[in-house]
Amino acid sequence: MENFVFHNPTRLIFGRGQLSRLRDELEPYGKRVLLVYGGGSIKRTGLYDEVMAILREAGRTVFELPGVEPNPRLTTVHRGVEICRREQIDFILAVGGGSVLDCAKAIAVGARYDGDMWDIVTRKAEATGALPFGAVLTLAATGSEMNPTSVITNWETQQKLGWSARPYTFPAFSILDPVYTFTVPRDHTVYGIVDMMSHALEQYFHAADNAPLIDRWIEDLLRTVMEAAPKAVANPEDYEARETLLFCGTMALNGVLSMGTDGGDWATHAIEHAISAVYDIPHGGGLAIVQPNWMKYCLETDPARFARLAVRVFDVAPAGRTDREVGLEGIERLRQFWSSLGAPARLADYGIGDDQIDRMAVLAMKGGTTVGRFRPLTPEDVAAILRMSL
Repeated sequence: MENFVFHNPTRLIFGRGQLSRLRDELEPYGKRVLLVYGGGSIKRTGLYDEVMAILREAGRTVFELPGVEPNPRLTTVHRGVEICRREQIDFILAVGGGSVLDCAKAIAVGARYDGDMWDIVTRKAEATGALPFGAVLTLAATGSEMNPTSVITNWETQQKLGWSARPYTFPAFSILDPVYTFTVPRDHTVYGIVDMMSHALEQYFHAADNAPLIDRWIEDLLRTVMEAAPKAVANPEDYEARETLLFCGTMALNGVLSMGTDGGDWATHAIEHAISAVYDIPHGGGLAIVQPNWMKYCLETDPARFARLAVRVFDVAPAGRTDREVGLEGIERLRQFWSSLGAPARLADYGIGDDQIDRMAVLAMKGGTTVGRFRPLTPEDVAAILRMSL
């Protein structure tokens, strides 16, 4: 293992009825709150009314930023920053999924930066602070509720970039009640399942020696998700299945699974970000298409690691077979599992052809010459993976 320091300052408030804790959690902060949310589902489910009632009882003055996109846009961040500055906002409350929280993180930092927030996303400037913010989560997927990472899309430049500004972009608190995930549509439930599994897989392909506990944790998280996922898809109000997925989504990307490693590969996410920056497809759908093809393309880098994943997670029988053969079957079983849930398998499922492959390959580099750690990929490598994904 590599030397490491682990610290996560987010207070995780998990379980049925925990929204009642919101008033107490707001106590240390000022009276002027910006409520950030998405397309209106929290109003249809009644969560908006519940949150607003608590904010009123707590004596908060509430300003609203609705309409955060599934791939949150820089223009929406700019609108939020403008509200914070104009209305002298003290605290930001994100109510929704990971995209809403990602947007809130950018607004929080942008409100304390004298310039364009995109400078910080593109690492041309460093954050020096942020407004405090918290979350009420409604989707098991990104893990943004307990990590400092955010992903923002600049539609004008067709860039979708991940960024962080620790310690400023850790939520002060996140409230997770599985009941609020019951009404998530089937396709978004599936996208969330793919996303959390992909987060775990990205971290599995690390370069550290002697990290057996981390490997086992990742393998067991994947198996746990695979046990709960079909139950949640078949019965959206299965509390135990939703509870399991919600907790797994958080644990998949709160830093625990990368302790003592280089953090993993992350090329699959970079490739998907390039795809959805150009075509604006759902993040989880893009990952379901790209991840197995990245795995096939990189199999020869370390066949033994792929074989271990296949045996321990997908129950592939290894007797009398090479690591490569076992690894390939594991990759195919991953594909079959995601397809069984209803995830897409080809870019053609979104009507995407080969006309933008070279551009997406360049965008995946994020300004560098290669992407990924497990096997650094050139634009030519990424283009090959994209063609495999057609």
